Formats: sequence, structure tokens, C-alpha cells
Amino acid sequence: MARYLGPKVKLSRRVGVPIADIPKHTAKRQMTAPGMHGFRGRRPKDFGVRLTEKQKLRYHYSVMERQFRRYVDEASRSKGNTGEMLMQLLERRLDNALRRAGFVRTIWAARQMVVHGHVLVNGRKVDRPSFSVRIGDVVTLKPRITTLAKENMESLSGHTVPGWMDVNPADLSVRIIAMPTMDQTPVEVNTNLIVEFYR
Repeated sequence: MARYLGPKVKLSRRVGVPIADIPKHTAKRQMTAPGMHGFRGRRPKDFGVRLTEKQKLRYHYSVMERQFRRYVDEASRSKGNTGEMLMQLLERRLDNALRRAGFVRTIWAARQMVVHGHVLVNGRKVDRPSFSVRIGDVVTLKPRITTLAKENMESLSGHTVPGWMDVNPADLSVRIIAMPTMDQTPVEVNTNLIVEFYR
């Protein structure tokens, strides 16, 4: 499966917002366009505005275009607001659940933890980062990765856990207690523009 292997900070600079909550991405000097001098061109057209919003969300959850398109199609078939359903599908990804719980610092570290087989869902190993967690699911870690997860949680001391999950730091487990809502997602994005982009 294809995946982006290039410099991650360039993605933050391209969309103008940090796609990861680490100092390398949140530094003010990094929020100029890529390149030595940055691109100071014309104001983007309507297509460019919608494209940037879509890319912002794609980069934040580290999904490729074809997979993101499938999420949009599934959200449009679901009952309710398409934008809210899209955010719910993306938030429920297993790699994102680990990041929101504070076990890892970035989405890329979460993907690696899942792919390497360190994550259990309801006691069974799951090695797909795109696995969707549901209400009642319990996500735990294998013993050999607990030391790293505890170090990450200590380094993210100011991290706030969203209300749709219950984290137990003692045994490093996460219980999904509700569906995520728009106000519980830390990424600032206009989902209406993303839905319009695919119409």
C-alpha cells in the first residue's frame, strides 16, 4: 500500500497549520509555504480553498487520497450530517484512538505501534491502523511496549483526553464510551468545504 514517506513538516507548511502537536510542527517560523523563501502568490481560488481544507484533514489523520475518498463516500451514505459523520469515521480509527489517549505523540508513531502488532482490541491483536473502534471496545497494549507508552504519557503531561474515551493510565487501557463529536476533535477544519470538494 502506498504511503507518504517524505518530510512531514513540509505538509504542515503546505496547508498552513500544524498537522502534529509537536514543537517541530507548531513553531511559528514553520508556518510559511515550503521552499527557501516561501510562496507569496495570488489569493487561492474556490477550488484551492477547498483543496487545502481537504488536504489539512488528510494529513492530520495520515490517510491517502483513495482511502479518504472512501471515508467521504461512506459518510455521505450515513444518516446525519455528512461532515460530522466523516469526522466521526476518522476519529474512530485505531491509530487515532491511540494518539488521542496519549500513548503516542504523533499519528505516525501510532500507525507503527499498530502495524508492529503491539495493540489489542478486546484481547485480540489488531494490526490495521484503519480499524474502527466501537462503543464498548477496550484497547490495550502488549507488555513489551508499555514502557514506551508510559514515557510518552509522561512527556505529554498537558494532554487532554477527549470525552468519548476512558483512559486508565495504570494498566494502559482505553475504553470507548461514546461516539466522537465535532466539538471533541482538536483539528480546526471546515467540513462543508470538504464535502463540496467531492461534489
